[in-house]
Amino acid sequence: MSLTEVLVALAIAVGLVGILVPVLPGTVLVLGAVLVWAWSTGGTAAWLVFAVATVLLAVGTVVKYLVPGRRLQDAGIPASTQWFGVLLGVVGFFVVPVVGLVLGFVLGVYLAELRRVGSTQAWPSTVHSLRAAGLSILIELAAALAATAAWAVGVALT
Repeated sequence: MSLTEVLVALAIAVGLVGILVPVLPGTVLVLGAVLVWAWSTGGTAAWLVFAVATVLLAVGTVVKYLVPGRRLQDAGIPASTQWFGVLLGVVGFFVVPVVGLVLGFVLGVYLAELRRVGSTQAWPSTVHSLRAAGLSILIELAAALAATAAWAVGVALT
């Protein structure tokens, strides 16, 4: 393996961790790393691998919003609840570094649902929202792992 391939592999690994710990833009890092590799390697095979990785990540990005969003919609949980959770998650990230993101999101969703449906249904709605967020992360991770596998095949072929 060349130095470029090692650095690209490290960037992809950081991107994968960034998907699991939503502090780094994981999908962007994976795509950027594969782009650097394709640029460095050159040739039809490298650019084909980049195109495949781009399509996989783009499809994963679309699906990560559609599937959980549909489940939330079917459960009657409005998008405003999720946005309030995101807002409090961002605030929480700065108040309590790293874990504040998750704590703020949970608190935000709970408070939005508490206001919307009352105390008896707020927690079940919050749990449903957290499952949707977890599903979104898993979908994004699966797409990034597929793009990583495409890159690994490309490295082996070039």
